[in-house]
Amino acid sequence: MPDAKPATKKDLNGRKTLFLLLLLAIAAAVFYATSSSGPWKIPESAKQMKNPLPPSDAALKNIRPIYLDKCAVCHGDSGKGDGHDASRYDPRPTNFTDAQHINTVSDGELFYKISEGHKPMPSFRRRLSEEQRWELVQTIRSFAAAPATAPLPTPTATSDPAVKR
Repeated sequence: MPDAKPATKKDLNGRKTLFLLLLLAIAAAVFYATSSSGPWKIPESAKQMKNPLPPSDAALKNIRPIYLDKCAVCHGDSGKGDGHDASRYDPRPTNFTDAQHINTVSDGELFYKISEGHKPMPSFRRRLSEEQRWELVQTIRSFAAAPATAPLPTPTATSDPAVKR
């Protein structure tokens, strides 16, 4: 059986260097994972952007499969923020049916968020066309839209007993 050679100084230095590189890689990964979250920072120019697409049922129908594939896992099929992966995140995904909140967000802000992403949400700038991202803005707006109600009848002289002839 051959004799085992003791580790040389060169071997020990190589192992130390490798260990330090591995440690630095782990530290960088932890830093990235913890530093990328926080509140959204939307540029003022993005907030001012207007959706160039007119609202249409065709656009909603066209983008629906993409929404279901890319967004519903977190935001839910109906936009309530209750997708099957939603519980994994803190804060939870936005509930698009919350009209009070969604109506305070401009189309440009929604487009920016879809385009740029924010940990854990991915960026869709390169994954979806500009038109598809604007169609997603329309989809989000559709989730927050109040259900249509019939207009109240206007009182007439014959239907209102308080009105005298």
